[in-house]
Amino acid sequence: MKKQLTWKGKLVTHAILIAFSLMMIYPVLWWVFASFKTTEDLTRASLLPAVWVWENYPNGWNALPTYTFTYFYLNSLKVNIAGTVLHVAAASLVAFGFARLTFPLKNFWFSILLLTIMLPHQVTLIPQYAMFHSFGWINTYLPLVVPAAMGGAFFIFLIVQFIRSIPKELDESAKIDGCSWFGIYWRIIMPLTKPALVSATIFSFIWGWEDYFGPLIYLNSVDKYTIPLALRMFIDTQSAVAWGQLLAMSLLSIVPPVLIFFLAQKHFVEGIATTGLKG
Repeated sequence: MKKQLTWKGKLVTHAILIAFSLMMIYPVLWWVFASFKTTEDLTRASLLPAVWVWENYPNGWNALPTYTFTYFYLNSLKVNIAGTVLHVAAASLVAFGFARLTFPLKNFWFSILLLTIMLPHQVTLIPQYAMFHSFGWINTYLPLVVPAAMGGAFFIFLIVQFIRSIPKELDESAKIDGCSWFGIYWRIIMPLTKPALVSATIFSFIWGWEDYFGPLIYLNSVDKYTIPLALRMFIDTQSAVAWGQLLAMSLLSIVPPVLIFFLAQKHFVEGIATTGLKG
């Protein structure tokens, strides 16, 4: 039988876990408290501010000329909601085809799809830019949104593995009842792949929300900037940087993805835990 820990053993175990938890959360705590500090106060070793500067948040929100952070939040939401919807919709449809349909060279094309995951983004950057420039898409959101309609190899693989764990007998029963392949996809597979779809949604939204390189390459106008580019505007090499305001705005910038993760945490964990388990 498994030996039960004594109260002293439990006390030591909890103390160690709490100590490691504090070590892990310390950078976040420093970030939170630093957002209330002055620039001079940031050089002090103390975690808590010497003087609490609550004005960092309203001043940071309105720090940039002409545009407030509300504008950049809306830009980021527009781009990421559209991109996330396209990512998940396209990936689920393609994944259903690879997991359930039979067509020539299916395994070959699936292998090619997986190989694209290993392809560095820098390799395709110049050809993509030249292509989007020829389309007249530079300084628009199209280069950031339209590629999501391809589904993304990682999301397709994630959903394929989940669909393969669903018994094929459900498909056969639906076909006997006269259901088409699209009907099977929409009425049978999609409701059962909800955890995988939620996982793909969270990944897509977070990766898109924190994307700095894409908007930097394709967007030229400040009125189209997303939050990562807006945060970059705080750092002026010609003058002093208001670090307190920058930290305050960067802290607010993570609120949407953190909320999405915690609201969908149950389905996210289920999707990750069951992906790849074939029943």
